[in-house]
Amino acid sequence: MAVTYSLSRPATALVAVLLLSFGSVAASHIEVTVENFLRVLTGRIPPSTPRSKRLLSDDRFFFLIYMTGHGGNGFLKFQDSEEITNIELFFAFEQMWQKRRYNELLFIIDTCQGASIFFRFYSPNIMALASSQVGEDFFSHQPDPAIGVHLMDFFSFYVLEFLEEINPASQTNFFFLFQVCPKSLCVSTPGHRTDLFQRDPKNVLITDFFGSVRKVEITTETINLQQGSEIMESSYKEDQMDEELMEPLKYAEQLPVAQIIHQKPKLKDWHPPGGFILGLWALIIMVFFKTYGIKHMKFIF
Repeated sequence: MAVTYSLSRPATALVAVLLLSFGSVAASHIEVTVENFLRVLTGRIPPSTPRSKRLLSDDRFFFLIYMTGHGGNGFLKFQDSEEITNIELFFAFEQMWQKRRYNELLFIIDTCQGASIFFRFYSPNIMALASSQVGEDFFSHQPDPAIGVHLMDFFSFYVLEFLEEINPASQTNFFFLFQVCPKSLCVSTPGHRTDLFQRDPKNVLITDFFGSVRKVEITTETINLQQGSEIMESSYKEDQMDEELMEPLKYAEQLPVAQIIHQKPKLKDWHPPGGFILGLWALIIMVFFKTYGIKHMKFIF
């Protein structure tokens, strides 16, 4: 899941959360878990978390959350090892709204029975779009001949094809986005939900969420950069002094290699080999047959 930032309006920002890899938010796929994803959205993260792994959003942000992968009725799989449910998502969005972490939120889900994910949403200013209705599967597009696997499904293919024609000055609204993948093309039936959104989708531009035009917020206040730089320089010097005073780290030797190398091998208890036991029994039987004959076998067994 990759989280990226770009300014689309004065003092607003777009945040795209993709399920494929966290990008700047997570260093590797190991960190892409349901817990980490929800903590990033709600801001419930440890104070030591660096800024590159935080969503520094407020009530002026425009969120775009796009999720894709294997899923079902009310859930989406993460890394084929755990699942995120629609209940966890609508609780997270409600926390974001209560904490004023977004202004408007666009949620796109591309999975089987995708519409089941946003049926429970109740937080305001959320517009949702799904690739399939409840009880429907979503289908993969043509495979890549180079690697022999499918890279995306029909819904993502046609939505991407539509968005590639959008430029920063485009006046295309979301009403046209809802029409890009009818059932005749996508096989499944895409669905959308706009009752929680305060604006009419016909008046919401695609570039409000997918644009990346930087604008500047003008202020009349005077900012003294010199004072801030001196404070930063003094704090940097203090950190350097603290590092010099710290004792060098020492690591205990977890495996006593020297003792293992010079250790004498432990003497094993002697046991007769299996072949010796078998040969001994064969000798006993041969002596018995030679002495008594086969007519006495019934007294043995």
